[in-house]
Parts: sequence; C-alpha cells; structure tokens
Amino acid sequence: MSELFSAGDAGLPLAARLAPRELDDFAGQSHLLAPGKLLRRLVESGRFTSALFFGPPGCGKTTLARLIAARAGAEVVELNAVTAGVADIRKAVEQAKYSAASLGRRTLLLVDEIHHFNRSQQDALLPSVERGDVLLIGLTTENPGFYVNAALRSRVTAFEFLPIPEEDLSRLLDRACADAARGVAALQVVLTPQAKSHLARQAGGDARRLLNALEIAALTTTPDASGERRVSLAVAEESIQKRQIRYDKKSDDHYDHISAFIKSMRGSDPDAAVYWMAKMLAAGEDPRFVARRILICAAEDVGNADFRALLIAQAAFHAAEVLGMPEARIPLAQAALFVACAPKSNAAYLAVDAALAEVRTGPAREVPLHLRDASMDAEERGHGKGYKYAHDFPGHWVAQQYMPDPKRFYEPTDQGDEKRLAERLKSLRAGG
Repeated sequence: MSELFSAGDAGLPLAARLAPRELDDFAGQSHLLAPGKLLRRLVESGRFTSALFFGPPGCGKTTLARLIAARAGAEVVELNAVTAGVADIRKAVEQAKYSAASLGRRTLLLVDEIHHFNRSQQDALLPSVERGDVLLIGLTTENPGFYVNAALRSRVTAFEFLPIPEEDLSRLLDRACADAARGVAALQVVLTPQAKSHLARQAGGDARRLLNALEIAALTTTPDASGERRVSLAVAEESIQKRQIRYDKKSDDHYDHISAFIKSMRGSDPDAAVYWMAKMLAAGEDPRFVARRILICAAEDVGNADFRALLIAQAAFHAAEVLGMPEARIPLAQAALFVACAPKSNAAYLAVDAALAEVRTGPAREVPLHLRDASMDAEERGHGKGYKYAHDFPGHWVAQQYMPDPKRFYEPTDQGDEKRLAERLKSLRAGG
C-alpha cells in the first residue's frame, strides 16, 4: 500500500498526522469496519464499488475514502459540490477515462458535500458511475435520502458513519500522546483524568475537533521542571471551548430530535423530554415549532385523561409567541413537563381516525329528520320533528338515536379524568 503521508508530515495539524493508515486504526465505526462487516470486506477485497458516506463531521468519512484509494492504487480526483459544476464533473470523467486507457489505473472521484449537487449535476454523474468510468465516493453530513436523487442512490451503496463514542475518543487521546512519530509524545504531554474526560466528552463524537483541542493544549502549556506538559481541566476547557451542538433544522437531526421529544412526553419521561427540548432550543430551533408539537402530544397522547394538558399547551404556545427566546423556554418547559407527567390516553385520537375511516368506507349516512335544523320550514319538511331536548329529562339525558346504523368509535380508558368519563358513558350506554 502506498504511503498516505510524506516526510513533511511534521507541518501538518495533529488530526491530519494521526489520520488512520489501516482499517484497525479507525476510532469508532465498528458497525462498518469490524472484521466481517460489509464495508471492511469490500475494502479488503479490493472490489470496492461506488458509495455514499454520510454522517457527522470528524468521524472518518474522507479519511476512509483516501485509504480506499491508496489500497486500490487509484487516481484521486477531488471535487467540492459547493463550487463544482457540470463542466467540472465532465472534465473529471474525461480524465478518468484517459487514466484508465493510458495508465490502466482506476479513478476515485471524491465529491465532498455531495448534497449540494442539484439534479442536473447528479444526473451528469449517472452514466459514468453506471459504466464504471469512475469510482464515486460521495461525502455528506446529510441523509442522502433527502438530497441525493433516487437514480444515483440506486447505483451506489450508502454507509452511515456515526459520532465516535467517548471511550474510543479517549483511546485516541492515549494514542496521540504516546505516538512519537505522528503524535505529541515528543512534547511529553500528560493529561489529567479530568482533562481527558472533558476533551472526550466535549468533542461531541468528532475526532478532528478532539485532536485539534489536544494540539492547542499541548502547544500552549509550559513544560514543568521535568519537561512534562501537564494539561489540567482548566487548560482543556479553554482549548476545546464551547461544544458545537450537532443539529440542523433541515436535516435528519431536526426530525430525530423532535421525534425523541414527542416519544419522551408520550412515554412519561419528563427528564428526557426537557433535555431534548433544551437541545433543540439551544441549537436555535423555532420555539413555536416546539410548542406546536407539545399541543399535538397533549391532544393525541393525553387527551381526556387530563383535560388540562391541552389548555396548558395552548397557553404555552401563546406565551412562546409573545415572549420569544430565551424567556419562552420557561412556559414551554412547564407545558412539556406537564404533558410528560400527565396520565395518558389516545382514545380521542383513535376515535376520530376510526370515524374518518367510517366516513370514507362505511355506509353513507344522512342526518335523521329529528336532528336536522328546524329553523326553517320545520312543519313542511319534518325537520326537528320528534327531537327530545335532553335538558327536559332527569339527569339531562334521554335515550335517542343520534346516528343511523350506530357504530362505536370512542372507547375511553381508565386513565386519569377519562376513568370518570368512562364510568358515565358506560352507565348511559346501559340505558342511564
């Protein structure tokens, strides 16, 4: 295998110097690169096919693509989808054809941020990928299902890269501190346990961010009398600074977080609910979007088990509109916590969906004459004739047909306030 780094590596950032040269050097991604996994088998067999690598920054997508090219002895042509156009794609393809014909070498076309390619640019790639003129590896932080058209997706294999776990990042710190050739061992860096834990945690699954912070900490720490550079928690905090929240309002993150938020409220976990809400708000999510989801959950998942949930959710929505951030976080938290802690019932949700299904597929029902509006032509048309006014009867209830061919849609549960409704309804259905 050709070397990925030259003798001039010393001038490269630590993250570039420590980039994996072998599959076993990768931090994280065991679901893709552990022995026997598909991606590892493809790389080791030398029969790698066009692919899409998607996942958060700093998890090894670009590094693996370059390692694949080195193993295959392929030419590498890199394009950035933000600046490249159709002409650049065609030029790269022609260069690939020349390399194949004249040099007998395949070309790996590495397209960074491929989600920025429009349909025309993606279509321009299709014939070359299908014929095998180029080996395409598209890199993106977005879900290709949203941004890469179906025709191109059908010609490649998509692999999802995950944030690197803290334990793997911690081991990467150890390797960086111990590696004399490519790491910072020559600087005699000693991380305190607190500093090491903080760096691994604050990196947010991003190896590049982790190693950049380690390098800053190492270079800015003065050696002690023994020559060691002891990196304390305070130095680590300054070196990595504020954690970047991985959350894009137009990507999977948006849908995944709001899904977790709703499911936490539905599952009666107030701590998880307020955490996911806080993360969305901290990342700049529209508080009204969060408020709408609390409203939906209050009606769908609490319903009549606690009628106050919808009222509180509505009040929080109004408060969020009036207050804006950061104050809106308080009524939103109040509403989310109330909904999470409230007894749950989806009986109203099930009832309306069952009724809608009956409207679409059940027998056509007309409004009975005694229920029709009697304000005009009542005598001639029979509207309202025979209607029994419930308040004129004991208990303000009287047996009466309210729907032809009656069918039951609402089945109240025994949760919270709905238990009382269920008992009353059971009595009425039995004849009062």
